[in-house]
Amino acid sequence: MKIIFEKSNNVDGVGLGSDIDFPKGVSEEFLREGTIGLPQLSELEVMRHYKELGDRNFCVESGMYPLGSCTMKYNPKVNEYLASLEGFTDLHPLMGDSDSQGALQLMYNLQKALCVISGMSAVTLQPAAGAHGELTGMMIVKKYFESIGESRTKVIIPDSAHGTNPASAMMCGFEIIQVNSNENGLVDVEHLKSLLNSDVAAIMMTNPNTLGLFEKDVLEIADLMHANGSLLYYDGANLNAIMGHTNPGIMNFDVCHMNLHKTFSTPHGGGGPGAGAVGVVEKLKPFLPKPIIEFDGEKYYRNYDLPDSIGKVKAFDGNFGILVRAYAYILMMGVNLKKVSEDAVLNANYIMEKLKGVYDVAYDGHCMHEFVICGEKQKHEGASTLYIAKRLMDYGFHPPTVYFPLIVHEALMIEPTETEAKQRLDEFIDVMLKIAEEVKTNPELLTSAPHNAVIKKVDETLAARHPDLKYESEKNG
Repeated sequence: MKIIFEKSNNVDGVGLGSDIDFPKGVSEEFLREGTIGLPQLSELEVMRHYKELGDRNFCVESGMYPLGSCTMKYNPKVNEYLASLEGFTDLHPLMGDSDSQGALQLMYNLQKALCVISGMSAVTLQPAAGAHGELTGMMIVKKYFESIGESRTKVIIPDSAHGTNPASAMMCGFEIIQVNSNENGLVDVEHLKSLLNSDVAAIMMTNPNTLGLFEKDVLEIADLMHANGSLLYYDGANLNAIMGHTNPGIMNFDVCHMNLHKTFSTPHGGGGPGAGAVGVVEKLKPFLPKPIIEFDGEKYYRNYDLPDSIGKVKAFDGNFGILVRAYAYILMMGVNLKKVSEDAVLNANYIMEKLKGVYDVAYDGHCMHEFVICGEKQKHEGASTLYIAKRLMDYGFHPPTVYFPLIVHEALMIEPTETEAKQRLDEFIDVMLKIAEEVKTNPELLTSAPHNAVIKKVDETLAARHPDLKYESEKNG
């Protein structure tokens, strides 16, 4: 496909004309002497160009995203409509409280809704993403111990954790201590006990964990941590599995983040947009980023009077458009958020049971909203996990997360979400079974995949280390 400059055919598109009056007082030294060099195409050709580009993209309208730990659910179009209302899009974030009552009311109500869903006492909407929420949460943990005169230097993190967990803790100056998983894929409580001392500030946990397993010992872990004077941080990446059944508060966590763009249906990927709201228990409320949106019975306002706050972590009030979408989704679903989690768990277990035997499941038993396959058997038969993922692209499915969690060799992590119908799940299962047979009979189909993508086989290591991000025409070298 040619880029738009190569398609230029010297046909005038939309022009400003040659008789434009420039503002008086503009020095001639600032006036361009040559042409601006933009491509010349008709409006129709420009539209066709961008339609052709759009057709090359994979999106949820194209097919299923079984992307483990990412919760790539369908994003209702009503969310987009509400987020585009002029009252929201035309409101500048520096407008005063009296002129922003609608937006402030929405944020206040969203804070309250997230408190109910998470079981926390207070919520900030500032963080821009999950990892940003982690960083905010660990800053709050650090500030808390400073406020009580304790210098705690260590944070415990399971070996199955998201990589952002240790990164966020280290950015706050904490030393990372790894706690191992046991033979069932859960936190090894005995190992945890051996790690506890007065230096431990917190443990960061995901529940269900990244293996898609519910940490059944979470209350015992919470008791151990609190008896040690430590806090518990909840990574909310997998919140989609538990809504209405349990929450971080019930599990005795002290601080958590929630990926609004995952659980509450905002299109995401490619670095954004996102929102990582953070909830805290009552004793940590004074340390939340400021301002917090509050209501005095007559008007909504931004409260900056938080002397113990960690300060701002994001310009303005966070990614407001994402907050609108999340609030719309919560209002639309209501008590059915419980069914969202039930269907997500059901869909994952359905796929897992259908693939068992042909593929090795990393851990036996029921999973939650996602599960992990171990592709060692297929690797020995001729095609590794990466090739299975690439081959899925030929059948119209986005590849699942691969090689994570790191504690599972040749890991392939599948999360179908609740929005996929049984018909689509069956199509995915059939393709996965067909690929397993191809591994045995014709592994070359996989090792040379994808065959139908715009870009075929690439050197991924070279692409990551030396990305080519600039177009150079033959004329310019």
